[in-house]
Amino acid sequence: MYDKTVRRRRAVLALLVVLSLLLLTAYFGESGGGSLHGVQRTFLTAVSPIQDGANKALKPVRDLFGWFGDTVHAKGQRDQLRKQIDQLRPELIAAQSEKRTYQQLLALYHLNRLGVSAYHPVTATVVGKSPNIWYSTVTIDKGSPDGVRVNDPVVNGEGLVGKVVAVEPDGAQVDLITDSSMGVSARIGASNATGIVQPKVGNPNDLLLQYLPANTHANKGEYVVTSGTVSGRDDSLYPPGLLIGQVTSENEESAYKSVNVHPIANLHNLDVVEVLTARAGGTAANLKTLIAALPVGQSSEVTAQGEQLASTGAGG
Repeated sequence: MYDKTVRRRRAVLALLVVLSLLLLTAYFGESGGGSLHGVQRTFLTAVSPIQDGANKALKPVRDLFGWFGDTVHAKGQRDQLRKQIDQLRPELIAAQSEKRTYQQLLALYHLNRLGVSAYHPVTATVVGKSPNIWYSTVTIDKGSPDGVRVNDPVVNGEGLVGKVVAVEPDGAQVDLITDSSMGVSARIGASNATGIVQPKVGNPNDLLLQYLPANTHANKGEYVVTSGTVSGRDDSLYPPGLLIGQVTSENEESAYKSVNVHPIANLHNLDVVEVLTARAGGTAANLKTLIAALPVGQSSEVTAQGEQLASTGAGG
């Protein structure tokens, strides 16, 4: 019984194949106006509205499935991109940090060519900042074993940052030039008029160069630099010509001749600094020894003959 069914199906299949071949041969053999072409056109005319209706009815379903497919694909891409971002983010942060450190070290390299050769620069990393919004002090990771001493000047690639006020074996504290305890002997540009730069009362982010001679005239934008002088044994001997800031205006509120100064160094963004330590037996060390012996109120100016002045003082 099974064999008869199989033979019957095969015979029907063979018959359909033969009929299909005959119809195809006849269809392609007749002209465009033949009967078979007419039957095709009639069939398509009858079926076309049904096909159009089915397409319109099924379009929302196809769109829905397409939306689901696109959503799944988009989510897959999103998850893949998130993984890539997570992998690249630490690399980007590290690259930005390295670039920033490199720029600061490069600036320090150029600064070392500008007149601090009498000192021994010790590069240090800022590891702590004061917990208030003024950032008036920072902590660095170099201390007494590295030659860091109290009153050593501290600079970065932009200019003067502050001075060392406390030293430990594993680090040191630096008061910034905006700290209320700071006072730096300074002058405007190439003039000989010397004053003291201190934080401006009520606005510690700005400075005030005061106690200037009454006839001093300052133009907006002029640079304020260290004068290379001290007023007593507790002062720091900053090398002359270190950039501090720029004049913004003359100050009319002070009882003395003074000008407002905006710091050049970005004190809120310190990562790497240099401590200008004194070389043993060098000019800076000799001058520090001389300054330590000065009476209170007497000043000494660092000039081209500073080494001779220091040796004279040491010998006397």
